[in-house]
Amino acid sequence: VQLVESGGGLVQAGGSLRLSCQASGIIISNSIMAWYRQAQGKQRELVATITGAGNTNYADSVKGRFTISRDNAKRTVYLQMNSLKPEDTGVYYCNRAGGLWGQGTQVTVSS
Repeated sequence: VQLVESGGGLVQAGGSLRLSCQASGIIISNSIMAWYRQAQGKQRELVATITGAGNTNYADSVKGRFTISRDNAKRTVYLQMNSLKPEDTGVYYCNRAGGLWGQGTQVTVSS
């Protein structure tokens, strides 16, 4: 049972990245899934959530720039990140409500 994130990397400000979270050993179709991030020296913060029905919520800091989505058949959750800013830099974690976490993927946005 695990979540595995991918898609992180180094990008210039204004650029885009798409993160993926692949679930294995579990069915996530009815689960609330989320993306969190943690910048160096700061607490982990919630970025976006998506319910099994596809309802979404976003942190104010990413509204209009990030989009969370899911493909239940592929057991995958995505985070499309556009218009990236240096303050978006951090380790991004996938989460299934109930306490299951991925190992994280690093996103670095250069100015």
